[in-house]
Amino acid sequence: MRRLNVTLAVKRLVRDLAARVPELSHVRAGRVLVVAGEARRASRATIRPARPRTGAGGWPVVRVKGRKILYVVTLRPLWFLESSARERIATILHELYHASTRFDGTLHRGRRHSRLPLASYNRKIRVLLDRYLAVAPEEIVAPFSANATVRARMWLGRPAAPRGGDRRGRRVYTERQLFYGPVRMITRRRRPG
Repeated sequence: MRRLNVTLAVKRLVRDLAARVPELSHVRAGRVLVVAGEARRASRATIRPARPRTGAGGWPVVRVKGRKILYVVTLRPLWFLESSARERIATILHELYHASTRFDGTLHRGRRHSRLPLASYNRKIRVLLDRYLAVAPEEIVAPFSANATVRARMWLGRPAAPRGGDRRGRRVYTERQLFYGPVRMITRRRRPG
């Protein structure tokens, strides 16, 4: 039996969100890389520019299938182990909403948690999520209810700027620096009310 490719399921979700949620119409799924990563506090996922603007000269470029990646969404262990299907979809929507409306590899200044209180941000995400789930195709939503070992893309070595001015590090990261690994996905049922 072939395992669910959860990073592909997220990519399909990203594409569908961009098509159905006007506030995300600027998102281009082909420029977003989805990977599974290590725990980071109580975070379910993070989005970051693939090549941060600050000190950009030292950062390597990420290309997948020849296409320059602008954003990397990292799915954290809580996304796999401590979430309902609704929470997983909300998390992806939450992360994409941080991307600049120019979709140029930067984060939207007004949609950062330091500028917009988390409670306000989450209210906005809930409204978008409810609107999306009312029209979302079942085949896009269904994979996020899985209780199984799934396949997820992971870094062999994560891109980073060379340390101490050393510019001899890898300049381009491609699918050769990625692999598919097994991840246990346990879906929590939503509590009533």
